[in-house]
Amino acid sequence: MSDARADGHTDESARDTIEAGHRMVRAAGEGSASLGQRVADYFDRLTWRTPIHDMRLKGRYPRKLLAVPADPVAGSVEYGEALTAGWLAWGSEFRALDEVTFAASIGSAAFDDHAQSFAWLRDLWTAPDRAAATRTAEILTQRWLAVHGERVTERGWRPDLWGRRMLMWTAHAPLLLSSADLIYRSSVLSAIARGARHLDRTADKAPVGVRRIAAWCGVVAAGLLIPGGDPRRAIGETGLERALALSVGSDGGIASRSPRDQLDAIELLACLRAAYDARRLDLPEGVAQVLARMVSALLGTMMGDAGLSSWQGAGPIAADEVQAVLHASRVVRRPLRQASDRGYQRIAAARSVLVMDAAPPPTTPGAAGACASTLAFELSDGEERVVVNCGGAAVIANIGLAAGLRSTAAHSTLVLADSNSTALLPDGSLGRGVSEVDLSRQESDAGSRIEARHDGYARRFGFRHHRIVTMATDGLELRGEDSLLPTGKRPARGGTPFALRFHLGAGVEVMASADAQGATLMTPGGATWHFRAAGATVMIDDSVWIDPERQIVPTRQIVAGGSADPGGATISWIFKRAR
Repeated sequence: MSDARADGHTDESARDTIEAGHRMVRAAGEGSASLGQRVADYFDRLTWRTPIHDMRLKGRYPRKLLAVPADPVAGSVEYGEALTAGWLAWGSEFRALDEVTFAASIGSAAFDDHAQSFAWLRDLWTAPDRAAATRTAEILTQRWLAVHGERVTERGWRPDLWGRRMLMWTAHAPLLLSSADLIYRSSVLSAIARGARHLDRTADKAPVGVRRIAAWCGVVAAGLLIPGGDPRRAIGETGLERALALSVGSDGGIASRSPRDQLDAIELLACLRAAYDARRLDLPEGVAQVLARMVSALLGTMMGDAGLSSWQGAGPIAADEVQAVLHASRVVRRPLRQASDRGYQRIAAARSVLVMDAAPPPTTPGAAGACASTLAFELSDGEERVVVNCGGAAVIANIGLAAGLRSTAAHSTLVLADSNSTALLPDGSLGRGVSEVDLSRQESDAGSRIEARHDGYARRFGFRHHRIVTMATDGLELRGEDSLLPTGKRPARGGTPFALRFHLGAGVEVMASADAQGATLMTPGGATWHFRAAGATVMIDDSVWIDPERQIVPTRQIVAGGSADPGGATISWIFKRAR
């Protein structure tokens, strides 16, 4: 039993107590870094290139590491073989190794980060031809050293990337350091030592969230594995706990509210635990407790197929990837039904699972791909996804499409006047919109009921969006009601158009009813769901879904549209599964 599991079911149950009423508030002015903070960060990065900073990085380098951790996450054999054949693959992106010089961008920002982090070493580790794997690792490492080894660059020396690189270089040291070339070996060890000194001074400057966690994990790993590192380890542990306190809520949810970031942070802590294991030491108790809460919160966004739902720029994450990280974490927990701090609600009834976003958008400046998704939900029937969000804004290279995927219209919720419930600004940050979400949840023998409303449209249109969803205990019926409630501050005007959108899972066939009040859905597995709506006109439209491989999949959506007069509007709807 892991330290995290020893946390105990009593504490876990207490954290997952359903609250009758709850209000979540987004602090005014948050959502992007202030101008002053951005200027300060810019000048801080400029100091990296000064002789003073270079002097700080000088010093002795180790002749060897104290231990070599075992990477707890297995790599891809397919990607490992591709590397030895001359290709770097990640998701749907492939690049010839001749292009991977680390001197310039060669793909999406996410692909470049993957290359810079050296996370591909775990794929290379699985390659059956060990000699070819070692040769490939040495060639790519030499290229990185040629560009970034002696010169501190903004791209190659970003604190979070150095933190990840520290974990990967130490865990896969046999691939990097088996060469008989002593000059090359010394260059690698010198870079590790310089990177550790850089992290000592920059880890706390990384954006709050998974990037700061990654940077501090690198500091602690360096303290554990470089000789004479006890003082660094002590400072690093304090810094990591501080970063976790800022980045992770009391319910275990990451500040960005992204399931991808949540999974990523858990993986980082699992890799750090491996460094402690290599030294026969225990992960600090405070870190272990946060890790346990993070696993429970992650499971709170899991659908019936054991993959993760699509929120805040993350696409759906496949079950095998999720299970690999959960296994690496060595934590066993139940899914969190109600994330009181980060806002996701989960209902599991028989075969059906619903996950709902019942909170304002994330306020952290480091939230890449943050979305205007408040009060959207996803629904699965067994292993099949019935209602989804388009997802994937943070992993799609097409900038225009990524912006569209962040919109309210790309989520299964109500859209008023073709506007976002929270503004998406040109620089990628979030503007005004949802600042408060009032939530009420009830559990009974008949089923689960979630009632929530947000103020994202109040300032512009004088309406609050109020949503009620109720799932029966047998999971065969999901009832909903969406209302536009007047605030009393709306100027007199004509009707305001609305569209209630339900994006459908990949392969779900849909046919509208003749009376334009409903539709029939057929899943790839043969299940039939009937949809009916009152108070709106139902039509079927095209949609897209970003799948776990980051591919764009054409899908369909149900749109229940209408117009709200100054007194408001109410749309009642139901999804009912045929037995």
